[in-house]
Amino acid sequence: MANELWRQSACALAQMIKTKHVSSREVVESHLERIETVNPAVNAVTVVLADSALSAADEADGKASTAPLHGVPFSIKENLDCVGSATTQGLPAMAEAVPSADAPVVSRMKAAGAIPLARTNMPELGLRITTDNPLRGRTLNPWDPTRTAGGSSGGEGAALATGMSPIGLGNDIGGSLRNPAYCCGITSLKPTTGRIPHASSLPPEDFYLAAQLMCVDGPMARHVEDLRLAFSILSGRDHRDPFSVDAPMQGPEPACKRAALVTSIPGLALPDGAVSAIRRAGAELAAKGWLVEETAPPELERVNELWGHLLAADIVQTLPFISPLMSEPTVALLDELVTTFDVADMPSLVLHTDRARLMRLWSDFFQSYPLVIGPTWTDLPFLHDADLNLGDDANTTFNQLKFITPGNLLGIPAVALPMGVVDGLPTGVQIYSDLWREDLCLEAAAVIEQAVGQICPIDPLG
Repeated sequence: MANELWRQSACALAQMIKTKHVSSREVVESHLERIETVNPAVNAVTVVLADSALSAADEADGKASTAPLHGVPFSIKENLDCVGSATTQGLPAMAEAVPSADAPVVSRMKAAGAIPLARTNMPELGLRITTDNPLRGRTLNPWDPTRTAGGSSGGEGAALATGMSPIGLGNDIGGSLRNPAYCCGITSLKPTTGRIPHASSLPPEDFYLAAQLMCVDGPMARHVEDLRLAFSILSGRDHRDPFSVDAPMQGPEPACKRAALVTSIPGLALPDGAVSAIRRAGAELAAKGWLVEETAPPELERVNELWGHLLAADIVQTLPFISPLMSEPTVALLDELVTTFDVADMPSLVLHTDRARLMRLWSDFFQSYPLVIGPTWTDLPFLHDADLNLGDDANTTFNQLKFITPGNLLGIPAVALPMGVVDGLPTGVQIYSDLWREDLCLEAAAVIEQAVGQICPIDPLG
């Protein structure tokens, strides 16, 4: 049985270890064997922390604990600090950048009894929606190795999808938790900005404005119950993140149980499988008493425009410093971003005033529709490097993120949820709710997941 433990959820593993049905060492060894078996096919795991993980597992087996993830391994994206391994950011220049302290999310997972198992791949500085870099190479989609695994937490997505880890940590400024979840067929929670603290012990310790307003750390897993547990562990103020807060984990029952289904995106045609998945999710909620209606939230095109300008305003100022560290194709992609969203076209006063207006409009919309369910990406996972085909007819990145950006610009929570397989590729939905209402997103995701089930772990397809 031990060699099949990698198939289990994090919650199931925690219970099995607690009841002495299995040992933490057996669980860690099972995942190490799985990494050795399948990672060469996808290149998702970049560093295996075998010695320290086995030592921590033996320590866990030697004591009783009520910690919720006692003895359970987890994986960590390479832009989150984990003492004893480098925070590379996907850059050769940072291959030896070992932090002096754990990131808050890593520290909290350890405090909950979880054991760091492996580091996972990402694009350079997390600035692509696919996963490839000169230091670690390309991560392949386990469903189709010719297609992207998503980004920037693509290593996490592929590792979880193939059973190399039961639960992991990533972050999200433009869908980086949700993009790989969609591409790889797993689930992830993008929390409300400020709910889960985000900090680093490596310079620059103080983040630029776009990251302050839009970047969040969060959990990735194969099961919604694991997201819910991680959410309870990771949430709450940390003094290292001045924007983090303590907020209630549960909100009041919605005044109306009505969900908006977003089945069309202005200017784009969604795949039939995506539309079917959204309607299937709506049907499962309707079976539990929700009223569902196909409608659109406010000013989605303007949301996308402001997201692009907010991100570009930081990038245009940092490019002189970061471009010498990055590959030419990625720099060209960033040049395209700052050209498309020219800072001269959006004065700061207009940008931030209009962002506040959109936040208000969407919060008003959530009073009528406490849940909004739509696509994650607007198209199938693209072929490798299609995001680098620049020009007016090839804005792959911007088009794919048309329904991702509200989560970041507006700071609202979202769950990305798999909804089955269509023509050999995962499909899924994205569940939004108002600020601080992760509980509604997770409750809806659990209802839908119970009916639809999981599609991972899988063996990588060659």
